[in-house]
Amino acid sequence: MAFRDGPFDNMKLPLAWVAAVVVVVGMIASIFMLAGSNQKDATRVSYMRAGVENAAAPVGEVLSAPVRWTGNAFEYVQGYFFAVSENRRLRQEIAELNDWRDEAIALKNINGRYEKMLGVHTDPPIPMVTGRAVTDARGPFARARLVNLGTGDGVQAGNPVLSEHGVVGRISGVSGRVSRLVLLTDVSSRIPVMVERTNARAILTGDASRNPRLDYVRGVNMVQAGDRVITSGDGGGFPRGLPIGTVAKSVDGSWRVKLFSERAAIDYVRVLLFQDFNQLIDPSAITAPTLSSLNTAPAPTPQQAAAIADATTRRATANEAAAERARQAEARAVAREQAEAQARELARQQAATAPAQNTATPPAPSNGNTGG
Repeated sequence: MAFRDGPFDNMKLPLAWVAAVVVVVGMIASIFMLAGSNQKDATRVSYMRAGVENAAAPVGEVLSAPVRWTGNAFEYVQGYFFAVSENRRLRQEIAELNDWRDEAIALKNINGRYEKMLGVHTDPPIPMVTGRAVTDARGPFARARLVNLGTGDGVQAGNPVLSEHGVVGRISGVSGRVSRLVLLTDVSSRIPVMVERTNARAILTGDASRNPRLDYVRGVNMVQAGDRVITSGDGGGFPRGLPIGTVAKSVDGSWRVKLFSERAAIDYVRVLLFQDFNQLIDPSAITAPTLSSLNTAPAPTPQQAAAIADATTRRATANEAAAERARQAEARAVAREQAEAQARELARQQAATAPAQNTATPPAPSNGNTGG
């Protein structure tokens, strides 16, 4: 409360007079207390002391009110004059905090995308490098990007490129520190894909639109709206199983693919250092002799040796019996053929001698002719 708002706003006494009155009253009270201490009647002195204290308390309260109001007035005036500078300082701090807030939000978004990109894995594992991509407006391709990765980072032409959502495209050219990325939507893009639900093969063809076409689908009724499309691995250009998008029917009746990579800006990408499937296997392991470990096999135990010998003997006996049965069957077949050949020869001879006998025998005379 300001000084002018108090009940003593009409008092014109200087502060020095007020202080003098307070000092005088205090001195008088002290004299009475000292005088009363020398008297013999302790009860009377105590009553007098209590009366003085009760009388002096309201007077001190009244006389200290102007001093108290004056201090409040000085604080009010000081706060009023320093309010402008305080507001200016607070506004500057708020502006700085807003800048820090915007920077923190941007860093949080970038870290979130980095975490998603680090979560991209292939099976089997393929080495990858991460870089930034910017729009390539002067190149020979309609839909392309420039990536700040080159041969020094192990990048080669033909390497697949992914974002945190799926396949973006492939590297078409590379220099020492920069490479060109051709997107799946470019008119020159052709990659083999497959429908995950039915394993139907197709070719994803870019036509400069946001949703490339799905051409040359193998089979009948193998594609439905909403089917997930992934890389097939045919031709060895892409590893199998990389996510691409989902199938949708266009207004002209053709099948198109809504790309996963179109969900966000293509600015941070990962390049797969993949050339063909030969880098995923050990050729020496494939061409190694299958029986190379037989020379290092341990010797069999006596029981195993006896079992092996018994099995060998039984196998030899069975082979000999089978051979004897085969020889007997062959002999019977030969005898049967000889008997059949002799029978045929005999039948031929009999057929040849029968006409000669019929010619040599004369006909018998007729009874009618003899009687006449």
